[in-house]
Amino acid sequence: MLKLQTNIDIAPGTVQITHDSRIMVLGSCFADNVGEYLRSAGFDCMTNPFGTLYNPVSVTNAVSRMLSGTPFTEDDCVEIGAGNTKFCTFSHHTGFSRDTKEEFLQHANDTLSRAAAFWKSCDTVIITLGTIRCFRLNATGETVANCLKHPAAEFTRYALDAATVSTILERLVGRFPDKRFILTVSPIRHLADGAHANQISKSTLLLAEDAVCAAFPDRCAYFPAYELLLDELRDYRFYAEDLVHPSPTAIRYICERFIDFAVAPSEHERIAAALKQHRRNMHIDNLNRR
Repeated sequence: MLKLQTNIDIAPGTVQITHDSRIMVLGSCFADNVGEYLRSAGFDCMTNPFGTLYNPVSVTNAVSRMLSGTPFTEDDCVEIGAGNTKFCTFSHHTGFSRDTKEEFLQHANDTLSRAAAFWKSCDTVIITLGTIRCFRLNATGETVANCLKHPAAEFTRYALDAATVSTILERLVGRFPDKRFILTVSPIRHLADGAHANQISKSTLLLAEDAVCAAFPDRCAYFPAYELLLDELRDYRFYAEDLVHPSPTAIRYICERFIDFAVAPSEHERIAAALKQHRRNMHIDNLNRR
């Protein structure tokens, strides 16, 4: 039979999850997609309690904050730039912003409290990295999770190399011997600096994650989300209108492949039942909104 696509063979991962697992999902907007699918499939997981995170430094900073549980204060609050008068912090994605400092702090600290408790009890961590490029706030020297639309002159932009990324991740995995890690590279391309720069960034992340999985083969596994979209689903019909983000069909396909990779077949019937109930609930909600 004529082959019309490159098929990516994915063996079951060394890290397996069950419906008894507690799963923390951190990273890029593709991490949001994975977390949403897992919740719909009946898994106990928390996704991005600081909002979307793109680079390895911001991910590990988020983990450190969850570990300490130190609440955010008014001193952390920053008004978003470019005419947006909402408040946020440089540790959060703008999706967390609120109209007042009080509203923001209430939301951010409630979420942090729940995330800190969840982190301590979770047994599996899924991390999806999007880029090696980071922004350092000149006033404090901290690497920010989001620039909050502030002027570029307030930041110094820098890039991580593969050795630095692998060191960051190895320290994270090594620090928590009670947890297992599934690493992925976001298939969403960052094209602001051009296609070549995007490939350099993704390749660096791939090299680093491969090194980490080799260092912790029993507790760390790599899932090829990037390869699935860029190779197996390379047709633009699998992309959203921006031709960068995956389409809903592609997201569903990659998540289904993730289930085959990370979940034992004995759990699949339960997953199917949970997804069916989720679709039924969504249908009822849509009818109620009419």
